[in-house]
Amino acid sequence: MSRFNNTFHHPTGFVLVGFSEWPRLELILFVAISIFYIMTIIGNSAIIILSRLDPRLHTPMYFFLANLSFLDLCYTTSTVPQMLVNIQSYRRNISYVGCVAQLFIFLGLGSTECVLLSVMAFDRYVAICRPLHYTVIMHSRLCRQLAAVAWVTGFSNSLVQTVLTFLLPRCGQYRVENFFCEVPAMLQLSCVDTWINEVEMYAAVVVIKVIPVGLILFSYINIVRAVVRIQSPEGRKKAFNTCGSHLLVVIMFYGSAISGYAYMAPKSSSAKLKGKLLALFYGLITPMLNPLIYTLRNKDVKGAVKKLLGREQEQGWNMA
Repeated sequence: MSRFNNTFHHPTGFVLVGFSEWPRLELILFVAISIFYIMTIIGNSAIIILSRLDPRLHTPMYFFLANLSFLDLCYTTSTVPQMLVNIQSYRRNISYVGCVAQLFIFLGLGSTECVLLSVMAFDRYVAICRPLHYTVIMHSRLCRQLAAVAWVTGFSNSLVQTVLTFLLPRCGQYRVENFFCEVPAMLQLSCVDTWINEVEMYAAVVVIKVIPVGLILFSYINIVRAVVRIQSPEGRKKAFNTCGSHLLVVIMFYGSAISGYAYMAPKSSSAKLKGKLLALFYGLITPMLNPLIYTLRNKDVKGAVKKLLGREQEQGWNMA
């Protein structure tokens, strides 16, 4: 009972150390993070709005892309506003409940993205390898079910890890060596052996990250085989452009997220900085770049933007 009280009734919450050890870096980071966050909101909101307004984008690919954009909006918003406030404040506190909520939401969204990216790879596999059966296989009901599986799996994993993490006694330690609450940083505060939690965490990494990566690789091996057999150069180029965008997003997200576990218990100051910059990359930079990667070479999205802007321009002329 005493252990429960010690771990679930912390009176003051936690201190998010963030980048306070590098005060000169903080001002630069504040400006850069603010710009990146605004770009993330604009880019992902644009994808969601376009996918709803343009009938040409009412396809499984853009349904999942809209899910990814909504996820990325929530993903960055769960950490960035708090980070910006803390950079400008001498008190870098976060309440106990706030830390629990932040860890649960951030981890849940990150886990959901892992599964959702594998679902998107499956969608591309069906579109390229089974084009004649694509509309039959990827019907709207299946798309909603696959999206629901991604969200439920992600937040189920987060619930388990959050509960196990906050059950650990901390014996008065409250300085979180990061700019947000995450599992590796919270495990470092524990005053008991955390090997059970670490085993559970790495098992979750296998389920949430490694298995989806395997499914993505399987999908793309078959996609490459199918693309090579396409006779039309234009068709081959279109297939590579569509899949190339998704593959680049996968590499950036999984690469930075998995690399972050290498700095799970950093000892040196430089290792701490690298770990925090990696967390910043997969927590902000990747969600900002996703809309750009998917739209720069996408004729459908460009057409939807021109159509929307043209419609607004016509309405402006009519009002004038």
